[in-house]
Amino acid sequence: MQSLTLPGSVALRGELALVNVTTPDVAANTYRGGLWRVPLDGGGARQWTWGERDSAPRISPDGRWVAFLRGERGKPSQVHVMPADGGEPRKVTDFPLGAATPVWAPDSRRLAVVARIPEAGRYGTELADGEKPTPDAEAPRLIRRLDYRLDDIGFTTDRHPRLHVVDALDPRARPVELTDGTFWLGEPAWTPDGEWLVFSAERDLGAVETLHRDLYRLPAAGGEPELLVRSEGSADTPVPLADGGVLFFGTRFTGVHSVARNLGLWHAHGDRLRRLTDEETVDCERASGEPVVTGAGVLVAVRNRGAVELRRVPLDAEGAPLDRLDLLAGERAEVKSFAADGDRVVAVVSGPDTTGDVVLVGGDRLTDFGSAVPLHQVVELTGSASDGYPVHGWLVLPEGEGPHPVLLAVHGGPFMYHGWGFFDEAQVYAGAGYAVVLPNPRGSAGYGQAHGQAVIGAFGTVDVDDVLSVLDVALSRPDLDADRVGVMGGSYGGFMTSWLAAHHGGRFRAAWSERAVNAWDSFAGSSDIGWFFTDAYCGPGLEAQRAMSPLTYAEKITTPFMVVHSEHDWRCPLEQAQRMFVALRRNGVEAEMLVFPGEGHELTRSGKPRHRAQRFDAVLAWWARHLS
Repeated sequence: MQSLTLPGSVALRGELALVNVTTPDVAANTYRGGLWRVPLDGGGARQWTWGERDSAPRISPDGRWVAFLRGERGKPSQVHVMPADGGEPRKVTDFPLGAATPVWAPDSRRLAVVARIPEAGRYGTELADGEKPTPDAEAPRLIRRLDYRLDDIGFTTDRHPRLHVVDALDPRARPVELTDGTFWLGEPAWTPDGEWLVFSAERDLGAVETLHRDLYRLPAAGGEPELLVRSEGSADTPVPLADGGVLFFGTRFTGVHSVARNLGLWHAHGDRLRRLTDEETVDCERASGEPVVTGAGVLVAVRNRGAVELRRVPLDAEGAPLDRLDLLAGERAEVKSFAADGDRVVAVVSGPDTTGDVVLVGGDRLTDFGSAVPLHQVVELTGSASDGYPVHGWLVLPEGEGPHPVLLAVHGGPFMYHGWGFFDEAQVYAGAGYAVVLPNPRGSAGYGQAHGQAVIGAFGTVDVDDVLSVLDVALSRPDLDADRVGVMGGSYGGFMTSWLAAHHGGRFRAAWSERAVNAWDSFAGSSDIGWFFTDAYCGPGLEAQRAMSPLTYAEKITTPFMVVHSEHDWRCPLEQAQRMFVALRRNGVEAEMLVFPGEGHELTRSGKPRHRAQRFDAVLAWWARHLS
């Protein structure tokens, strides 16, 4: 883990290409990394900034300045700016809770910055009398909404994000606040004339709880927000166009039924709203980057059968299916980020042979951050479920001839996926001698919207069939030991682990269920998303929720069972683990519970490096006991 060097966000302007690189420091229990400059001629990347934790580089439109986020130990990330030809960075924000990624105005002078601003006397800020209460001495919170908290952030209604503009080139300038924090907003973008800022916000600016999000705009000099685009469900990541139109990522739904919806690329101009990509076959990956407009079309990342591909969408398209979109990068790989300047495009790509490198799209690999890390062989698995439905997944193989013990690892979501990109967990387990089976059952993303929605109201049915069918495909190999199989997973994967242990326990020597949903009835009230997620997937009836809850069948579990959770998990709260652990122990099962302090739902991906290392130690010790 300590040796991993992972490239993240990439930026490009002219001959300047920058990427932030992150390495976990287990000894210091932190993440370190700077910005690296990547020559486009393949001359070898070199470190360009030397902060403790620099990320999110953004190059000004004129190519003269670079804005980025810098975090220091014990302090939140703030926006810094430095000359593109090198020099000393200067801090331009000092928000108490840190800043989000900055966005350059067309004038290459102003920056739009979103920051959460706390109420006075909360989160280490002062009251009017100068007192700075400790967390346990803060005033009580009066909660009137269902959407009052968020995993890995905490309470939100007392620190809503606010939009600011700052003159990045004036050392005396201070950020000017444009919104008052009475509503949630995100992802601001400048209009090409620099006069307006467009952003996503909850419908009617959050007057009542809603999953619907629309696009608003307000004058960059200050003023009241006004509705720009009313979506057919959600609208995010706006990209304003010179003709007054706007591109954005969006979904179509009503009420709470937002789950398992393919994210599409949309275009709005005046009253006309048009979905450029096909709803069934095209699922855009927002985490890889905003839409980028080029002369040949709009670049977007798309999830497709375990790959995240860079595709090009014609601006005049209407409902274009996946096979009509040009594939530029990411075939049997995962595009983590991308950027374009003119006809030149760079991307960070992870795949079976690299943990992540910067590539010139249509050209060469420009770095060797990840290609120097030895990775275990990844084998694609295909087959059919008992009803004839095609199944798909992967097998990560350890060294040697075998027969190898097997770990069936189910992903979270459920509208997520295992894929072609680097997956640290599977590589660690394969390095310890286990063959790792990674299924993408019905309910997963990247196989069409119908595939993703197949488990709505049907958890524990076709998804179970698919998972076991992929496992059977893998176990048909002579180098795998069908008598030594364990099952594990987190979140929805933890749900599936609990379910399989109850209904198919004879197939597994032991189970490792992590941050799981075990009981939908209590999840509805205790999870940050429970107020809508439970009804959307299971329906509002308690009888149906309990029928789809693994806890209902806990008395059927006899296999050794490890329950793993984080104390501060607000997505799948700790009570989900406690209820299952107590039920198993009362039934005489060999059960243990491992609880990580100070961590949320994202422990395995972005938790403290020391906890992540300790978790790997615990996982391997558990499987050594039960599969050796």
